[in-house]
Amino acid sequence: MIRLWKLFFRILLRLFYKVDVTGLENYEKAGDRVLIIANHTSLLDGILLYAWLPETPTFAINTDIAAKKLFKPFLFFVDLFEMDASNPLSVKSMVKYIKQNKKAVIFPEGRITVTGSLMKIYEGPGLIADKSNATILPIAIEGAQYSRLSYMKGRGYVCWFPKVTVTILPPKKIEIPSQVLGHERRKAASRQLQDLMYKLTYSSFDQKRTIYTAMLDASKQFGKNQTIVEDIKREQLSYKQLILRSILLSNLIKKQTRADEHIGVLLPNVNALPVLFFALQFIGRVPAMLNFTAGALAIKRACETSQVNIIYTSRAFLENANLEKLGEVLEKDFTVIYLEDIKKSITFATKLSALYKSRSPARHYAKQNLNTNPGSTAVILFTSGSEGHPKGVVLSHGNILANYAQVRCHINFTPADTIFNCLPLFHSFGLNAGFLMPLLGGGKVFLYPSPLHYRIIPELIYELGATIFFATDTFFKGYARYAHPFDFNTLNYVVAGAEKLHEDTMQLWMHKYGLRILQGYGVTEASPVISVNNKMLNKPGTTGRLVSDMECYIKPVDGIEHGGHLVVRGPNIMQGYLSHDKPGEIQAPATERGAGWYDTGDIADIDDEGFITILGRAKRFAKIGGEMVSLTAVEELASLTWPNMNHAAVAVHDARKGEKVILITDHENAERKQLQEMAKSKHMSELIIPKLIIFIDEIPVLSTGKTDYINLKELATAYNDDKEGHSWRNKLSQLVKHDPAEKKLAITDPVHFQLQ
Repeated sequence: MIRLWKLFFRILLRLFYKVDVTGLENYEKAGDRVLIIANHTSLLDGILLYAWLPETPTFAINTDIAAKKLFKPFLFFVDLFEMDASNPLSVKSMVKYIKQNKKAVIFPEGRITVTGSLMKIYEGPGLIADKSNATILPIAIEGAQYSRLSYMKGRGYVCWFPKVTVTILPPKKIEIPSQVLGHERRKAASRQLQDLMYKLTYSSFDQKRTIYTAMLDASKQFGKNQTIVEDIKREQLSYKQLILRSILLSNLIKKQTRADEHIGVLLPNVNALPVLFFALQFIGRVPAMLNFTAGALAIKRACETSQVNIIYTSRAFLENANLEKLGEVLEKDFTVIYLEDIKKSITFATKLSALYKSRSPARHYAKQNLNTNPGSTAVILFTSGSEGHPKGVVLSHGNILANYAQVRCHINFTPADTIFNCLPLFHSFGLNAGFLMPLLGGGKVFLYPSPLHYRIIPELIYELGATIFFATDTFFKGYARYAHPFDFNTLNYVVAGAEKLHEDTMQLWMHKYGLRILQGYGVTEASPVISVNNKMLNKPGTTGRLVSDMECYIKPVDGIEHGGHLVVRGPNIMQGYLSHDKPGEIQAPATERGAGWYDTGDIADIDDEGFITILGRAKRFAKIGGEMVSLTAVEELASLTWPNMNHAAVAVHDARKGEKVILITDHENAERKQLQEMAKSKHMSELIIPKLIIFIDEIPVLSTGKTDYINLKELATAYNDDKEGHSWRNKLSQLVKHDPAEKKLAITDPVHFQLQ
């Protein structure tokens, strides 16, 4: 009889929800004493597990939910174990029950999600698994949160019958050293269970696709008419329009390029950029995202490194950005194609062909069989060059989709979200976190061309009702100087990356806007996110814990007692580098531990809970009298001394001690004595007190938001070598432009496209 009921529910669920179940072989591997955990997406969850699990386990249900009349019919099919995960007696009863070699299903969230993603994870289930020595069988349910039997109505996207997938992961045990006892043991069990729940969300996303296929699948899931992109012209694009325009443009690009060719993309954050990006993806070309703020020489070298012969750009963009000379220089060595010229060549037949293909884009995309392998190159990005010469970073489709799967566990992108993205799309943070990830989650991305418009951006965030905002510490400081206390009231997630988030910035945003900035850490080579804090697990001063399916180790560094080189491995790590001396040759990452490991070049420390603290770039340590001094720590001291100002520390040669530290600041009345007093009050080493302080009106930053240390070091070196002369002032004059209206020196805004 039970088999008949199970078969009936399977047929019914497959008919309406096209349920796909994988990993059933893991059920037998789990053994007898098993705690089955699953994410709680909807009222369908229990029926899904009942229908497909080979046996009928006991369901541990929250007492409040079990009391609802809606659950009474469910009692006919299964046994319920009513429990309160926060009640010690209830937990003990569950432990005793499972020790009898029983199988039980529990939802660690204790309630159905109202966010579409994971809710709070209670400590009880982790404690139960540890105390009972049970094997945990994780089961991921995906898609049911979009059904009308979820609790998402009015909170996000819902439809009648979304596709549902159930993934049964390999069994796992809670492993805690025997010497860890009491409260610490409970916390450790809870963290391990939390990581397993993240693994559920991560594993439920299909990474074995290309970016274009993932975009098409998102269109089906969230509706082709869902608005996903808007730019400063207030032109909106839906999935349907993006697909149609990308196919239309690809028909024309296909005639000008060859399969698998690397194509240069030189555009700002406007709608034309995502259309061009996906047009190249549709026909199997590889976009190389060029940094238009880097100057002609750097762009030329980037093209040579990535073997780019054709560059797509816009005349209107070059003219508005005063970059006509850049276009002229590039035309001498490369084929520069302007989108305005392509637009003129569009015919009625071209439009008709694009319209026809857009009716069944997946079929026509697959039919070409060009660059449709998830392991093939999806995009080439270039390192920012804040510390040295840029290199090409080759990312595959799988790298980018894996990173989305890892991040969605922590930051939930939904159709109810508006993501304000002013970070450039030629940078990994802007392209992947600020654009592709929201696109795959159904959110609307507002593209803004410059992150340096400190007065305008807060007003736009207020006007749009944006819910997610990414930026850097430097930019967050700038916005806080001009924003009204109510401008950011709709923001749910405020995430910092690309550079260290300083304590004074966090406090400023908390006090003025009541918002907690979540700090993450990533590098272009990791697509980019490696670790991130979230609303449930957040430790200020750290960059969070590793995202799912990543592993790391700390490589010791001479002179640094705590911490060392952070070396990581995971599915989001790049295919490899392209270097200028070996153009076209991909140099795969590897360390002394073998292939696939990538040395981030950052000095980090990891605490007992797995939270990562970035101490600074390996290159950003000065060796003073044989001691290693973190330049990041010097900047942190300056931030404590003069909050809400911008500071940069660099090391220059010193004949007596090898190196000396110079602090460059925009605080006009900065004095070394104030730093000494702060260091003494905070019990900080005297070694981090800089020997010299240089004041300039504004600290220069790259368009990505990172401090421009290359130019600053040249300035400090010139100052140190000739403090009494004029050579350092010559360097300063190269770095800044005179603004008569302000009657002061103002740093050139790189996002205003000034040629260097």
